[in-house]
Amino acid sequence: MDSLKLFEKIEALQAEYVKMWETVCNIESPTDYKPGVDAVCDFFVKLAETKGWKTEVLQLETAGNAACITMNPDVNAPAVVFSGHMDTVHPVGSFGTPAVRITDGKIFGPGTQDCKGGIVASVLAMDALDHLGFRSRPVKLILQSDEETGSANSGGKTLSFMVQQATGAAAFLNAEAIAGKEGDTVVMERKGILRQRFTVLGKAVHAARCDLGASAVAEAAYKIIELEKMKDPEGLTCNCGVIHGGTATNSVPDSCCFETDIRYATEAQYQQALKITREIAETVYVPGCRCELTQESYRPPMEKSEKSHLLLERINEIYRQRGLPRLKTTKSAGGSDASYITAAGIPCIDSIGPRGGKMHSLDEFAYVDGLPEAAKRLACVAAFL
Repeated sequence: MDSLKLFEKIEALQAEYVKMWETVCNIESPTDYKPGVDAVCDFFVKLAETKGWKTEVLQLETAGNAACITMNPDVNAPAVVFSGHMDTVHPVGSFGTPAVRITDGKIFGPGTQDCKGGIVASVLAMDALDHLGFRSRPVKLILQSDEETGSANSGGKTLSFMVQQATGAAAFLNAEAIAGKEGDTVVMERKGILRQRFTVLGKAVHAARCDLGASAVAEAAYKIIELEKMKDPEGLTCNCGVIHGGTATNSVPDSCCFETDIRYATEAQYQQALKITREIAETVYVPGCRCELTQESYRPPMEKSEKSHLLLERINEIYRQRGLPRLKTTKSAGGSDASYITAAGIPCIDSIGPRGGKMHSLDEFAYVDGLPEAAKRLACVAAFL
């Protein structure tokens, strides 16, 4: 494979794929809106079928459908796997109509950076390789459908599908947006995420005799203050982001529910978080109250992996030989599916997609010229690893 011809083919296809980027981001697909997520999945599956690539769709009832697209499925060699998620975070209509606009070298809209841009870059890389007759190994693209909720919508089925499809791979490249001012920094370690619900029960009485009641809201307040003490950027952090309690100002509330987001860098810290939250849930601050603690979701940390760092060393040598920027490394407190891949022992590089900014905001954008850059990074790994 001639890398110069590969880069030229990617550049020749760029305009077509920028248009595709705009099209799929105009298909709004928040995680809970299955018709939108399914429409994005159908778009890429049908595109793959026109190119003669193998497609496998995971049909789901409670989440958008996921899929795996494979080029060269019959080649007996370890695959290189690309991955990106189709779901976004904002309700349909939040970005106006149309949802996407392109101006001043940037593409704005839902998923432009997180993570439809990465999916489009992956398909562009595969298409360029296919045009040039690359047949040395299978190249897969996994389309995730409920990443933004930690795969809660599918009950973890999408994660099992992803790990199954990636098992035995030579490399797994998660096409979330690349980091760093120069767009040359990939994520090699991530914090895990534990989401819990605290349901506090008390005793309701008239506010005139609040001394005879047991305020669930007050009990929740004490617990939240204790939980919010976890603020170590290298260790445990806790955010109590949602709370509901009480029915009227002149009634002592007999119930209050709040939800927490706890992040941790290692499995040991996860066990520590479970111990702390259990102790706080069991501690009674307001006599007459009690608390029920339930786990809503869990995402493992992406801990440092020797396999992944060896992969990165090899990738940087490939890039050096072909004039691409060397990739630097960073850590992230945000979650991603790469955590599960790393935990499964698969060599993984996270956040190697197009450059962008303002993720999860109504001003989310990606740089248009970041699309061919990302496609070149991805294609070179598949071709020369």
